[in-house]
Amino acid sequence: MSALGDLQGRFQDFLLRGAAGVEADVLGTERVPAATRLGIYAGAYRSRLAEALETNYPALARLLGPADFGALAADYIAAHDSTGFSIRTYGDALAAFLAAREEYAAAPVLAELASWEWAMAGVFDAADAAPLAVADLAQLPPADWARLRFACHPAVTRLTLAWNAPQLWQALTRDEASRPEPAYAVVPVEWLLWRQGLASYFRSLGAAEAAALDALRSGAPFGEICALLGETLGDEAAASEAARLLRGWIEAGLIVRLS
Repeated sequence: MSALGDLQGRFQDFLLRGAAGVEADVLGTERVPAATRLGIYAGAYRSRLAEALETNYPALARLLGPADFGALAADYIAAHDSTGFSIRTYGDALAAFLAAREEYAAAPVLAELASWEWAMAGVFDAADAAPLAVADLAQLPPADWARLRFACHPAVTRLTLAWNAPQLWQALTRDEASRPEPAYAVVPVEWLLWRQGLASYFRSLGAAEAAALDALRSGAPFGEICALLGETLGDEAAASEAARLLRGWIEAGLIVRLS
């Protein structure tokens, strides 16, 4: 390793883990010793990471308040280095962190709210893709339908939540004077998140639609999706329901390609 690389490595170890060994390479003065200069830089680095977490999780930050969110940010920063080239990606493991740490896992709505916020941000940041049109299906021979497979828009995201995180997120991001209390659903709710243009959307799904959409996203052909729906709706109703769902997904811009 070069001398510069060695210096950079020791400086990084100091920033991330407080390791000694770089003080001798930092010029200090009587007024501002080297240790003080290093401390200022380390504090600014952690403050920037905490700011990134608050930017990426504004609803969670508002729900917890400055003091508790600051404590959470400090805990997370101590456990997770920033490894991406963009600070936008910092905090990707926050939901798992909240679910695993005892002091936060006692309030599981926090982890689900973090999952929701990260998913919504990912929906907005996802790559653009031209959506399929209903007319694109009009010329397909009936014999081809059973073998059709579909590709979803990169923004299409699915979540299964046991808490009312989406409702809490809405109230917190709108800065509403009143917001719902955290509520647990005995039967978890299936959610779909997606984007059309620059607008992000979400809605809950029934069990049958959630299963059909998950099958479509995993690459199942249309015939298998019909068979899946037939398990709960019966064969007679399954084909028409699959067609209805497919049309709705296409009109919402969820599907970008067929094969």
